[in-house]
Amino acid sequence: MFRKLMVLMVSAMACHSAFAAREVHHFDVFVTIPSQAFYVIPADSGWIHREQQLPWNLATSTLGGLRKYFDVKNEGGSIEARLEGRPYLSNGTPAHDIGLRVLFNGKLLSELESSEVVSMSEAAPGKRVLLEVAPVPPVDGIYKPGSYFGSVNLLFNAVLPGA
Repeated sequence: MFRKLMVLMVSAMACHSAFAAREVHHFDVFVTIPSQAFYVIPADSGWIHREQQLPWNLATSTLGGLRKYFDVKNEGGSIEARLEGRPYLSNGTPAHDIGLRVLFNGKLLSELESSEVVSMSEAAPGKRVLLEVAPVPPVDGIYKPGSYFGSVNLLFNAVLPGA
């Protein structure tokens, strides 16, 4: 009996020391499964939920843009888009804000009204199109030093014929 009790105590101590160090990892997963009738999704989904750094060219003191592809489709009509808010980069000083031009499929987007960015004939079979975000150079041509942040918010609508 004493021997069984000792074996149990040793086993309990061994189990306790086996968990003296522990690591826990947590991560989120997600998926967007588009409808087959209408979608506007990034061709490479790895960038869309992450901050994107625009390239600064030190030699020429110029700011580059962002170019990413989207897969689009609307079986029932065309696709319209607009911006939700003015796209710009800011360092906290409004006089230093850097405006951004946003083009989708070669069409300049506005925050005031939606415009057709993919025609019905292009949208019906589906297509890969380019999103371009380009900085608008300052009037004096000189970017002010600092860390700038901003966001671009796009809104897409499926348009039915005759609507």
